[in-house]
Amino acid sequence: MLRNKIARYLWREWIRPLAIPFLLITAAKSALADINPVPTGSMKPTVLEGDVVFVNKLAYDLKVPFTTTHLAHWADPARGDIVVCFAPDDGTRLLKRVVGLPGDTIELRNETLLLNGAPIRYASLAAPTPGVLALDARERGAALFAREELGAHAHVVMVLPRLPALRSFGPLTVPAGSYFMMGDNRDNSKDSRFFGFVPREQIVGQALRVVLSVDLKRWGAPRFERFLSRLD
Repeated sequence: MLRNKIARYLWREWIRPLAIPFLLITAAKSALADINPVPTGSMKPTVLEGDVVFVNKLAYDLKVPFTTTHLAHWADPARGDIVVCFAPDDGTRLLKRVVGLPGDTIELRNETLLLNGAPIRYASLAAPTPGVLALDARERGAALFAREELGAHAHVVMVLPRLPALRSFGPLTVPAGSYFMMGDNRDNSKDSRFFGFVPREQIVGQALRVVLSVDLKRWGAPRFERFLSRLD
């Protein structure tokens, strides 16, 4: 009897009042906007381990909360966008850059990306970017950096010459309704080179900013210079 009274009290005073706000918040996180912690370095130097990025889930469409079913559609991912998506092989949630659009032919020759038969423009860095400077000295010394112009996005990519990696592939043609994803850390990224094309419905939204950042190698020390920084 006492147990039933306690259960009714908890339902009336705590569970029921909190249930609707909790449902509304989780539905908004599912369909409108969310934050995404970054556990790996596959997008270095643009995004670092320990970054937490803001994801606009309304960038391309509106989905039914907790599903990938589209209610409305107003845009598609553009070449160069950084997006959150699900890997088609195992469903892992990933942060990657859109490299190939439906119908594009993608090829990589000795680290140089070719789009529809033409090489992407690369330029050397005039000065280290904040993302490059955030890497430790040993990692910077082992990497090569270049600015890649991909669509409207000019961003820095890095390669690791001493690391065994897939530096050439293709050409491959992206099928209708799918996208080719790559990490900016080209020699240390599990991406479409390994798990294939990502269907449009598996793209969650566009990553726009770093909300906050902590250095996982320094016991979670905050990297204040990265707070609210825009992602290119």
